[in-house]
Amino acid sequence: MFEQLQGKTILVTGGAGFLGSNLTGRLLELGSKVICFDNLSTGKKENIADYSSNPNFAFISGDANNLGDLAKVFDGRRIDYVFHYAAKVGVLRTVEQPLDVMRDIDGIRNILELSRQHKVSKVVYSSSSEVYGEPVEFPERENGHLNPKMPYAVVKLVGEKYFELYHQVYGLKTCALRFFNIYGPRQDSSGYGFVVGIFIKQALAGGPLTVFGEGTQTRDFVFVEDNVSASIIALLSEKTNGEVINIGTGRPMTVLDLAESVIRVHGSDKVEIKFLPERSSGEIKHRFPDVGKMKKLLGYRPKHTIETGLVETLKWYKNQK
Repeated sequence: MFEQLQGKTILVTGGAGFLGSNLTGRLLELGSKVICFDNLSTGKKENIADYSSNPNFAFISGDANNLGDLAKVFDGRRIDYVFHYAAKVGVLRTVEQPLDVMRDIDGIRNILELSRQHKVSKVVYSSSSEVYGEPVEFPERENGHLNPKMPYAVVKLVGEKYFELYHQVYGLKTCALRFFNIYGPRQDSSGYGFVVGIFIKQALAGGPLTVFGEGTQTRDFVFVEDNVSASIIALLSEKTNGEVINIGTGRPMTVLDLAESVIRVHGSDKVEIKFLPERSSGEIKHRFPDVGKMKKLLGYRPKHTIETGLVETLKWYKNQK
């Protein structure tokens, strides 16, 4: 299947971010020509530094929400496929900057219309489990109840609908992937970051790992390599055209279990867990997906356990010191 990507030109918006840069690296390994498009608001040049000498890699600075910036990428080029990953990310950041989050709708419209005009073969969209909000049913199914509460979640759901519209009305092949909690090398571990990176950073500093409440919140943690593999299969499969698909492991775990797993992988019996008061609002208590549709349409099952994924992630963080 992957041989279809050899020599193809693929645009990755948000390509200097955590997920986009990991995707870019995998596409280059598969023989694709990759255009990384990013305004570096949250993406980082160091994430793509290893690719700079690759003749099949090109970086273009620009904002996907600016039609003129994005149109320049398409001018004079044949772009075969697009992964639209550009977005304002991080729960705290998106709450603090709601107007910037809502501007991402412009980027969604821009990428779809330019892809339609330039006859791109297929466009894949990074949606999010946030569209489920505080779930009313478990596991969360693609055709089940949606309850978005935050600006980021609303924008992601709007994006799904735009992608569906362009497939149904204009015949543009699209696919929207609802990503659950991805972790791995290059993920932000700052105050604007994500729990796995934050836990690892705390462990490397000697602890403690800070857990809100009793740590009974559940999430589905997906190693980035598994997410990337599933996303590429979704791009290439005709079965996914026009579909919305959960991308997860189907194996939820509590935040407390995650903290204990990080401590085990770190290998120190001196690192402790510190329990903090529950967040006053905004935190989803439980979230995990039904991955039956993913298995059926992609024929894919994640390869990494939480332990093997944490080993690789911890190794990367150690090398950054």
